[in-house]
Formats: sequence, structure tokens, C-alpha cells
Amino acid sequence: MVEDAGGEIGVGEPERAAVGRVAVRLTLQRALRDMGVLRSLRTLPKLNQVDGFDCPSCAWPDPAPGQRSHAEFCENGAKALSWEATRDRVGREFFAAHSIEQLRTLDDHELERHGRLSEPMYLAPGASHYAPISWDDAFGLCADRLRGLSEANRAVFYTSGRASNEAAFLFQLLARRLGTNNLPDCSNMCHESSGAALTETIGVGKGTVSLADITDHADLIIIVGQNPGTNHPRMLSALEAAKRRGARIVSANPLPEAGLIRFKNPQSVRGLLGPGTELSDRFLAVRVNGDLALFSGVNKALLAMEEASAGSVFDHDFIEEFCDGLDEAREGWRELEWSEIEAASGIARSEIEEFARDVVAAKSVIVCWAMGITQHRNAVATIREIVNFLLLRGNIGRPGAGPSPIRGHSNVQGDRTMGIWEKMPDSFLDRLRDEFAFEPPREPGYDTVESIRALRDGRVDVFIALGGNFVAATPDTAVTMSAMGNCALSVHVATKLNRSHLYHGNEALLLPCLGRSERDVQEGVEQFVTVEDSMAMVHASRGRLAPGSEHLRSEVSIVAGLGEALFGDDVGWARMARDYREIRRHIEKVVPGFEDFEERVAVPGGFMLPRGPHDSRSFATATGRARFTRNPLEVVEVPEGHLILQTIRSHDQFNTTVYGYGDRYRGIDGGRRVVFVNAADLAARGLVNGDTVDLVSVWSDGERFARGFRAVAYPTPRGCAAAYFPEANVLVPLDSTAVTSNTPTSKSIVIRLERAS
Repeated sequence: MVEDAGGEIGVGEPERAAVGRVAVRLTLQRALRDMGVLRSLRTLPKLNQVDGFDCPSCAWPDPAPGQRSHAEFCENGAKALSWEATRDRVGREFFAAHSIEQLRTLDDHELERHGRLSEPMYLAPGASHYAPISWDDAFGLCADRLRGLSEANRAVFYTSGRASNEAAFLFQLLARRLGTNNLPDCSNMCHESSGAALTETIGVGKGTVSLADITDHADLIIIVGQNPGTNHPRMLSALEAAKRRGARIVSANPLPEAGLIRFKNPQSVRGLLGPGTELSDRFLAVRVNGDLALFSGVNKALLAMEEASAGSVFDHDFIEEFCDGLDEAREGWRELEWSEIEAASGIARSEIEEFARDVVAAKSVIVCWAMGITQHRNAVATIREIVNFLLLRGNIGRPGAGPSPIRGHSNVQGDRTMGIWEKMPDSFLDRLRDEFAFEPPREPGYDTVESIRALRDGRVDVFIALGGNFVAATPDTAVTMSAMGNCALSVHVATKLNRSHLYHGNEALLLPCLGRSERDVQEGVEQFVTVEDSMAMVHASRGRLAPGSEHLRSEVSIVAGLGEALFGDDVGWARMARDYREIRRHIEKVVPGFEDFEERVAVPGGFMLPRGPHDSRSFATATGRARFTRNPLEVVEVPEGHLILQTIRSHDQFNTTVYGYGDRYRGIDGGRRVVFVNAADLAARGLVNGDTVDLVSVWSDGERFARGFRAVAYPTPRGCAAAYFPEANVLVPLDSTAVTSNTPTSKSIVIRLERAS
């Protein structure tokens, strides 16, 4: 595996506050370094504005049009923009000078920092270097290989969460027109567990909360398994607004995160010059994968309070009218022993009962969560238990209340809405059939994990990725790298070079696309695209920069070009590529909630998609009612002397994109190969802070190694550890996945530490 090139790692004290003047200074420095003065002035003021473009980073929703600041972006959003809008270019000269083998020795940061891909490139069978190819020849080659498949299911179409609604809709149309539902995407690796649990229990696979619910209405906001200070920094402004209104905030996480301790808002005097705002009223240092036990314990405590108060704690009217399954869930809570709950959660009974009193004192409660909840074997059960918690007091379907899974990539939720899913329901496929006059396949396709298995086993010949960094993002890195070599052709639509482009099929294509920040002009007419944020708001995005190269094409143009090369103009590929309104007219007919799409998205700020429980307390479940469920504790077996490791992001990255070698909120500088471990756990193994160790994951099929990590003593619960991905993804077994959702268990890796030789 590649070593990171950050140099000697420095470790200081973790910070106790997020953002502030340092963030402002670093944001400006990075923007000026990567984009220059003029490009910075053209782009930063348009980021997340009504007449601008959507941030290429996270999916946090924008305030209403009249409530947006002039600088409606965060430090990490500015990093993402600077990284995309860089003036550096990667073209034929670069690839002529660098072989695949040479590029493989670079770490993830070095690979992407060289700049934007500027022209289509082709790797011939047996070649050592990518070489230029024309767009027509690239489309023709790809179409020829797809036509030559023995069956459509030998192709896989992977999607990143940064694809626009229009591009995603065309991509799923391309796959289904070919005859396959093999449409894995990054949702399979992040919030698939949320969708599965929420669909089962409340009938919609999304959250039911709006931004106004957080800022204006919630009495209690619970943030669990999430680090908004790094992953969704603009959320801190919403939490500050809620806090000033009088809301209480409880955070539950194995690691104390600076952004949930104190927020120094850079757009206020108090934030820039003063102490900022203390956010969390209560911090619960839950063990890794202890969240099911935590919420089971809270529900058990609420049940005891209900029985002691003669029925004044539960919302009986709500439960009677809208819910079923409470009796069975109640029996499960009664049978749980507090000793089990304390051992699994790492939280004392007294703390859980105090937390339950916070809940009873609140009229409206929101629970927000992210990857810390979804990437465990029992992730779906954990989220079902969170739903139980909300249902008990009627905290779904009224202002300031509900579940709020916080998505990562900026349009990952929109891609799923557009049909990027291997198991879309027949109702969607029926509408697709009626609109485009072909019979789409009905057999479920491969998700991400199943796609890797199929690649490994030689059951995939063509792999096409619309964005993303498949090799780096997925589990079991060595297996995935090897598996990619088994396909005949790999195709990547991308803005920058990344590791996935170096672990390829017998042939490979790199197709460079426009970034969010760039103008999209088709036959002289400027186009816009749309995205859906984490709270189901759909809005327009219009780039402002000139394209980085005359050879770049939009994602829509590339997908439509592939479709036309493969099928002719059978469904109007060329017409849709010329005018994105044509795509939106088709979306109106196929995707529920998009009626009058063009007119509604023209309204400043866009429109909200329907969410039954939020809008009318209607629940589209199997019973037509919200469902309580019984969720027995399932504790990961950790052998004596081992730890349970979670993979995390640093503050200098977004997903697999690594902007630098620092993580200042956790006190790390100059490198990424670190493992955070409780000091007592280090001492018990004869190790001290600063020792170099190898991480060894333990699974039924053998051991996996990540070598040369600096041990960092850190205040995480005993028995727990953390390390950055993608470096630690090599430790995640391919077959270790969540029940029901098949999401990799990247937050539940059993490891041991060995002193590095």
C-alpha cells in the first residue's frame, strides 16, 4: 500500500472550539493559492447562492433565500471549491511523463493535487501510460464493448453522490436501457442503513426534518455518531441559532469533537473576537457501536418513567392513532438488564436516566446521525431503535421533531431519488417503461459490495463510474484493487485523477467532465442542473467559471453521448444533451414529487419534495402505520487484547479527497497514518503515545494489515480506536456488512495493535 507523503507527524492538544479566525485565514490562503484572486472573487460569493452553484462538498441545506449570508460557505466547502477550480491541469504531457506504476506510488493527496483532467485518455491493453483519445472514439469504444457483452448484467454502472439530478437520471436510464439494474452508488456505503430502517418503520427512506425545524422549533437536538465541525460545518450555524433560541443539544460520540463543544462563528463579532457559543449541554462518550444499547436504555428509562407517572410520559393519542408494535417493543425493553446496557454502551445508568429527563422536558426532539450509526452490523436495528425513541413521545410529523440522517455528498440523496438504486420499485420502473417505450429489467442488480464480489469472481466485463473514487472508497482495498483488474474495460467520468484510475480493466478510459463551478453551455445556450439536499429541497445550480479545458464535457453530455453511441437516438439522447429541460420533462413523468419541475425549480431556493410523515403524519409502511420494533442487543465480539476500530475523516479531507496532511481539531499535523487509542489501552499493551504500530484486523477469512501508524493517546472510551480512511479501508473485510442494508461495517473493525517491526 502507498505510504502518505506528509512527513513527520506532529501531535498537539486537540482543540476545544471549531472555526474562528484560523478557519477564515486558512480558507483565504487556500483559495488564493489554488484559484488566484480573480477566480476566488468569481466563485466564492456565488457558492450556495440562489443565482450561483451548489457546493461540491456536503449536502447540508441552504437557508431560505432572504436569510443567506454573503459568505454562505464553510472552510471545507471552500477547500472543495478550490480543489475543483484549481488552475493546474493534467493532460497528455503529464501522462506521457508518468506511467501507471509511477502514479501508484503517490498517495491520494499527491495524485489529486496535480490538477484537473483536461482531455479524454485511453489505456490500451498492456500499455503502461494513458494516451489521448477523441471523444467520438472513446464513445465508440465503450459502445462496442457494451454491445459485445454476453448479457447486460456483465456491466456495472457506479455513481458518485456529486452527480446532478439530470446526469443521474440519464445514467440510470442508460443502464436500464442496456438491460441491467447493476447501479451501485456511494449510498450503499453510507446511508443505506438509514433508508432501510426508515422505510420499514415510517414509510419513507429519508429524514422528515427541515432546516427551519432545527433553527426555529426544536427544543432538544440529539447529534449521534456525527462530527459536523468537519463533515457538515454549516450545520454549526444552525445549531448556534437553535441554541440562542433556547434549545438544548446532546451529543453522543466515541470521540469528543471540537465542533460540538464550542462554535466560533466567523460571521459574528462574538465568534471572531469573543468566546463563541458553547453548543453541547450534555456529552455522552458512547462506545463504538454502543448506540443501540444507548437508545434501548433511554427507551427503557422512559418506560419506567411512564409507569411511575401513571401514563404521562408517552404520547398516547399519537401512538393510538398512528402506530403499531408497541407491546412487543415494550417487552424487549423490560427484558433488558441495565448491566447489559451499561457494558454495551459504555454509559452509566444514571447518565442515561438523566438524558431521559432531558427528553421528557422537551416538547419537540430531533435526532441527527451520520456514518457513526450506519456502518455497523446492527446499524438498521440501531436506527429502528432511534425511531422507537421518537415515536414514544410523538416526535415525528410536527414542527421541530423527527429523524434527520445527515447525508455526505452534495447530491447523494438526489441520485437515489432519480433512480440510482439496484432495487427500484416496480412503480418507478413502470413509469420509466411508459415514458421511454422499453421494458426495463426487474431483477435486482448489484449493490457496491456485490459489485466487488462480481468483479472479483470474473462476472463483470465493463465497469463505468460516474464520478467517485471506487477503489479508495470501498472496503477491503487490496481485494477491490485486484478485482478491478478482472474486467475488460473500466471507464471513469471524473474531474481529477484518483486511485481508481490506476487499478483498471484490460482497457481503461478517463472521460473528463465539467465541475460544479464551471459554466455548462450546450450549442450556445447556458444550462443549469439541479440537486437535492439532505432535507429534500431541490434547487438549481449554475456554474460561473469558464471550463478548465476546451475538451471538457458535462456529465449530462457524456452520459447522453454514450447512450447515443450505443443505441442511436432511440429515446432522444441528443435532444436531452442539447437542452436539459427535456430531461426535466421526463423526470416529471417518472419521479414522484417533480410535477411542474421547471416552474417550481425556477422559484428562488427551489422546492421541497413530499415526505409523508413530515407533511401529514401519513406512513407508507406495510401496515399504513408507524411501526415500533423490537431490537435485541447485538454486541460485536472483541477477543481479549483487541480493540474495535472506527474509520473517520480528518479535517483536511472530504470523503476520499485528501486536501492536506493536517487534522487541527484533533491536534494532528504532517501526516495521516495515525491511530487514536485510549492511553490506558496503550499502556496495557506496553505501548506509549508516539510508538509506531501495525494495525491487524481479525476476520473469519484471515487477517488484514495496515502498517506504520503512529499511536496517539486520545480520550476515546476504553476498548475503542479510530483511524482515517481511506488508509484504514484495507482493514474492512468485504463480507463484514450490516444486516439488511449490506453496508460495509467500517465503524466496527476488530483489530489488534502490534509494535511495528
